[in-house]
Amino acid sequence: MTRLFSLAHRVAWATVRYSRCGCGDFGMFYAVRRGRKTGVFHTWNECRTQVDRFPAARFKKFATEDEAWAFVRNSVSPAASKGQKNEHLQESHVKANKRVWESVDEEEDENAEPSAKHVKQNTDSVPSVSKDTFSYMGEFVVVYTDGCCSSNGRRRARAGIGVYWGPGHPLNVGIRLPGRQTNQRAEIHAACKAIEQAKTENIKKLVLYTDSMFTINGITNWVKGWKKNGWRTSTGKEVINKEDFVELDKLTQGMDIQWMHIPGHSGFVGNEEADRLAREGAKKSED
Repeated sequence: MTRLFSLAHRVAWATVRYSRCGCGDFGMFYAVRRGRKTGVFHTWNECRTQVDRFPAARFKKFATEDEAWAFVRNSVSPAASKGQKNEHLQESHVKANKRVWESVDEEEDENAEPSAKHVKQNTDSVPSVSKDTFSYMGEFVVVYTDGCCSSNGRRRARAGIGVYWGPGHPLNVGIRLPGRQTNQRAEIHAACKAIEQAKTENIKKLVLYTDSMFTINGITNWVKGWKKNGWRTSTGKEVINKEDFVELDKLTQGMDIQWMHIPGHSGFVGNEEADRLAREGAKKSED
C-alpha cells in the first residue's frame, strides 16, 4: 500500500500517542531529529531517553507540534526560528545549492532524463551507532534513497544507487546500477533496494525519503493509469521505465510505505549521505 505521508498524519499519530499515555508537559513538544528514535515527544523524560549520551544528538523544545515536526523534517519555519534562544540545541543554517528540478509532468518525465545532479560536499560528522538501530517516525522506519548518473543520457553514462538507514548502519549501501545507465532508473532502483532490505529485516512500515518526484508520482499515481492502458501513457506512448516500475510496484505489495519528497543537495543529512553512497556506487564496475 502506498500513500503520501503528510504532516497531518504525523500530527494525528502524535496526538493519539499522547492521548493514550495520558501524560505530557502541557504545551511543550520535544522534537528529536537525531537520536535513538526520531520524532516528537511530549515529555522531557521521553526526549531524554532518545538523546542522552547519543553522539551528536539533535533535539529542541517547541511550543507547537507543527514547529516540532518541521524541525524533525529539517525544515525551518519563521515561527520556529523565533524560539531558538530557548532551544536545547542551536542549529546552524545550511545554504542550499541550486539544482535542476525534475518536472512533475507525466509525459515530459517519461521521455526525458533530467540533467545530472550538482554535487554538494557534506560537512556534517557522522557518528557511529549500534548496528541494529533504525530511526523511527511513529511506528515507521525511516530510510533515505538516492540515485545518480554521470554523463546522463550519453554513451559513457555511469549510474549508482544509494540507500542510507543511519550513521554507520550496516544496511547502508552504494552500488552500481545494473542495466541501462540513467538517472531516473537509478532513483527507482534505489527505492527498490531499500524496500528489499526492509523486507529482509521484516519491516512492514517504511517512510522512504527521495528527492525524485518522478519516482513518487510514478508509484503513487501514474502506475494505476499505466496498468489500465496496457503500460502506455495517456498519449499512447510506451512507458520507457515500464520494467523498473513493474519491479517497484511488485515490491511495494504488502508494505505500508509513506513516500516523502526531500529537496536534493539542500543540507539534509540523510539525503546527502544517500547521494554520497550513490556516487560511490557509480564508480564501481557493473559486476
